[in-house]
Amino acid sequence: MNDFPALGHVAVTVQDLSVSRPWYQRLIGAAPVLDEPTDGGFHHTVFMIGGTLIGLHEHPGSRPDDTFSELRTGLDHIGFGCPDRQSLAEWETRLDELGIAHGGIVDAHYGSGLSFRDPDGIALEFFAPPG
Repeated sequence: MNDFPALGHVAVTVQDLSVSRPWYQRLIGAAPVLDEPTDGGFHHTVFMIGGTLIGLHEHPGSRPDDTFSELRTGLDHIGFGCPDRQSLAEWETRLDELGIAHGGIVDAHYGSGLSFRDPDGIALEFFAPPG
């Protein structure tokens, strides 16, 4: 058996692509590589980050009163890897420039994280290993 494959993509459901698409585009600093309706009846916008695709899905008939919670079964958060704590500090400055609220850098014995949320409240994090 081969080694376990690398993560290929992550897809999250958003309420309104007209809000989420430009928010993620500003955060990532690149245009989507795909932005179209699917045969499955939903619209998806996909960004390439390194070798991983991040998809935003907008489904017809989604419940506008439904909000994300990491306390429910399913996704807890998406973590973006940073090489070191200095990189986290640079992202903290960038989030401030973009007007994106965050929790500041939190250090732990297993690494350091910088947590924030997208327009739907989906938990996101920049994370660097210790050292």
